[in-house]
Amino acid sequence: MTIREFSRLCGCNPQTLRYYDRVDLLKPAAVDPWSGYRYYEEDQALAFVRIRNLQKAGFTLEEIRELRDQDDSVICRAFDAKIAEAEDRLREIRLIRQSYQTEMQKMMQKLEEIRETITGSMKDYDPAGEFGMTREAYDEMISAIDEMMERTIRESEGNVPNLPFVPDLPEAPEEKNVPDLDRDPMYEKVYEKHGWNFVKDFFDEFADLESGREYVMMFRVQPEKARSYAFPNVALSLLMARNEGKDRAASCHVVRSKDGLNHFALYRKKIFA
Repeated sequence: MTIREFSRLCGCNPQTLRYYDRVDLLKPAAVDPWSGYRYYEEDQALAFVRIRNLQKAGFTLEEIRELRDQDDSVICRAFDAKIAEAEDRLREIRLIRQSYQTEMQKMMQKLEEIRETITGSMKDYDPAGEFGMTREAYDEMISAIDEMMERTIRESEGNVPNLPFVPDLPEAPEEKNVPDLDRDPMYEKVYEKHGWNFVKDFFDEFADLESGREYVMMFRVQPEKARSYAFPNVALSLLMARNEGKDRAASCHVVRSKDGLNHFALYRKKIFA
């Protein structure tokens, strides 16, 4: 019978039979060498039923090929194994459901602890000498950062949110723990300053960013400059505020310098045509 007649017998679309032929599940009994028409035998309908049900049960193509010529006892045992596998997975999902709320609560608690650590550290920091900020302006910055983190955590729905003002460690890490952007072909150095005393002395020299670009600030500083979360938070917040309204992205890394001096570099991600 033709493929159309056979598809009506099996209750399927001819495209299904063409797919089964293409993936070597059910070959036609004959193919006309001139027209390419496919012809099937009536007893192939039993093979179709076997293949279709194995496919519905979630067996892979390779598994179906191995089972299609087996007798019903072998196929029934395969179904039993598939059922057992599904039951194991169902039990696993039920356990995950039971632990879901607990893990969500623990994650939210950790995120709140991060928020409290950051804002608490910032409240104890005096930015006047390093960044030239008044206390009033600094308190407004802390409030803005706290509100941003609260909103980000609230909207994260239990996922780990991207808190852009969180540095790697509460104290500046070793340089080996941060990316070497000088050797990264994706970035170019657009500004650098060495041997400085305070960020406020050169902030205006690099703070205007190009819209639509991604930047990274790299501070290599004396240990006493970055013993809290405040230093990178203030630096990054000031940079964002200077470029408010621009389509910009920036991050900040702070590491301990090897020579006891303060160094700064601003990197920009390259755009490749």
